[in-house]
Amino acid sequence: MTRQQKASTPLLRPLRSTSVRAHRHLPTEDNPALQVIWHVVCTIPWGRVSTYGAVARAAGLPGRARQAGFALRVAPKGLNLPWHRVVGAGGRIVFPKSSREHKEQARRLHAEGVSVENGRVTRSAIVNELR
Repeated sequence: MTRQQKASTPLLRPLRSTSVRAHRHLPTEDNPALQVIWHVVCTIPWGRVSTYGAVARAAGLPGRARQAGFALRVAPKGLNLPWHRVVGAGGRIVFPKSSREHKEQARRLHAEGVSVENGRVTRSAIVNELR
């Protein structure tokens, strides 16, 4: 196979990036999976937290914890979702400790009475079953 043939073969072209920037122009408000994740996040009680995995399971999307994270990342600001109530597995705040997001999430959780130590919330604050 010549170079020209390789370059024109669609299977050998580099894949497009699927970064967050590539998703910014998608109509997220019309996506039922994202909408149900947003609804589940709104059901997390004040002063409690849930994990990305538990949110995905409650939304009927088991095994899609990353999709729950994506849904929170692309949520319209006007929804005012309680995003700070969603943490990683084991109660860990997923943002880097020195980041603005980590500090903001810890601040919001403290304001709701949730104890955060070394970037983790206490186990008693985690809700595993959401409806």
